[in-house]
Amino acid sequence: MSCVRMIKVLAYAAILLGCIAPAGFARAAQAAQDNDQTLRAMRDEMARSKTRLELSIPGTQKPVRPYYVEYRLLDLDVREIVAEFGTLVTTTRGRNRFMNVEARVGTYKLDSSNFISDEGFRGFIGSQGSVGIDRDYDSLRQDLWIATDQAFKQAVETYSRKQAYLSSLARQSNIDDFSKSEPIQQIEPLVTPDWGSRNWEQEARQSSATLRLFPDIYESRITYYLVYATEYLLTSEGTEIRANRTYAAVEGGMDTLANDGMPLSHLFASYAPKPADLPSVDAVRKGLNVSASELMALRAAQPAQDYTGPVLFEARAAAPLLAQVLGPAMNGSRPPLAFQPVVEQMLSGLGGKSDWSGRIGSRVLPPTVSLVDDPRAKDFHGTPLLGGYAVDDEGVRAQKVTVVDKGNLTELLMSRRPGPDSDSSNGHGRSGLLGDAKATMSNLFFNASETLSPGELKKKFLDECRSEKLEYCIIVREMDNPALSLLHQEDFSELLATFGGGAGTGDRLPLLVYKVYPRDDREELVRGARIVGLNTRALRNLAGVGNDNFVYNYMQSQNPGFAGTALGAFGSAQSGLPASVVAPSLLFEEVELRGARGEPKRLPLLPAPPLSAAK
Repeated sequence: MSCVRMIKVLAYAAILLGCIAPAGFARAAQAAQDNDQTLRAMRDEMARSKTRLELSIPGTQKPVRPYYVEYRLLDLDVREIVAEFGTLVTTTRGRNRFMNVEARVGTYKLDSSNFISDEGFRGFIGSQGSVGIDRDYDSLRQDLWIATDQAFKQAVETYSRKQAYLSSLARQSNIDDFSKSEPIQQIEPLVTPDWGSRNWEQEARQSSATLRLFPDIYESRITYYLVYATEYLLTSEGTEIRANRTYAAVEGGMDTLANDGMPLSHLFASYAPKPADLPSVDAVRKGLNVSASELMALRAAQPAQDYTGPVLFEARAAAPLLAQVLGPAMNGSRPPLAFQPVVEQMLSGLGGKSDWSGRIGSRVLPPTVSLVDDPRAKDFHGTPLLGGYAVDDEGVRAQKVTVVDKGNLTELLMSRRPGPDSDSSNGHGRSGLLGDAKATMSNLFFNASETLSPGELKKKFLDECRSEKLEYCIIVREMDNPALSLLHQEDFSELLATFGGGAGTGDRLPLLVYKVYPRDDREELVRGARIVGLNTRALRNLAGVGNDNFVYNYMQSQNPGFAGTALGAFGSAQSGLPASVVAPSLLFEEVELRGARGEPKRLPLLPAPPLSAAK
């Protein structure tokens, strides 16, 4: 398998590692006799590693043995259908199996994990690779044996480097590297993928054909992802988990150029717990038509100007904004030790450090607001929530966590990597790409005891605008996700070069921004705006909270360098971890927007070729 194909298929693994876990786990002792050779091979090789794995190091009195070994395996069955303007581009179905082996040397207090040496990160990630799809017992044991050997030797080397680095420090952290957890045995019956009776290729054609009605859209791409998987987790502590996961998505991106050469893009996304739950062709076409119409309105709009003053984020924009701002803040696990200071500087620039860590008991939100993260929630007033699970990716049972109560910080989300405020997991260790499990949100609820109706909130917003004698104020109706809206990697890289470094200090990317003139309530769409300096401190003094809760289902990016940072909210089904935010409209007293900047692109020399409306 080529490296490109390997990375792409591994990206699908990110979808499964935190998806909704079906209810009704059965204990291993009660599992049906399904003759699962994968489970049998993993059990047998784990037993051998626990009893016999050791390494003799010259000059030491006794051999080194791992105190913790973990086997993870994903059995994936994936369908991907891509269409553009009513034409099928690709349609693939692939079955793949991937494993990850982790070995830890040392003790729970100090081990070989959580360390970025001069040779790069060698933290939780162990030996990883593909295995045979035939579920052959002997072949899998051979693969596990080799991977365990590599992971153990790497852990021994990393542990030595880490000890040498720590000995050079004047003051060492007293926070443990790993927390203990009660072992869990939960085995689900194996299931066969059910793709349903819908013609997915035809649906992709029909959905994407909607964009033929918009000749000024230069490029578009509509992608259907349908995923079934079985996930295995075995640890030397005794945890044994076999879980079935399903996931489905429709994602679309489209782009154009304004008459002055400013690049513009828009997106559409819909997610479901299984393929049959995806919206119908008519519903997708309707959503794409709305996005394309908004993109055309942006194309005709005037460039935004610099602005400082009240800003109203309607619920459709407030929920993704909270996903960006609160995602890193709620992570209570300490960041990895870094051999070079530039690594810590990079994490800070990307918003990879929690500014709520060490502030338990402090007021971080208005006194009327509470934050609750509940991975066991399945829906909100009938709308499915996608961030749920029963057991996290470290084998810890999911727990409902009240992060903020009446404005005061009470508890942070924890994985098995301890932090300054907690030394144990609360079931929020989530990961993608079979990699580093981070303390990550699941289903986040933003609740307020004092709220206003949309009409009352807008009136308060306009009153504040008049009191400050501003000609206009700003309403944000939707936030951007460049991982979906931008269709080319070079465009995404160019955006990160100008935007990524400010993500940690509060730079945000709105998509639909309107000027509202208080003298007559007239609204005017503008393009090219960027929010500056909107971080957790801005949430502390909200001027108003609506009662119009909106369910925002999205993907948290698991790409290297993005996961766990302020850029983590920019995910897609290919490289994301499902999550949900339930939040209402939010009114801020003062937000700074930066007007359109950057060099425009040259317009095409010839007009786009004509497209017929029908396909």
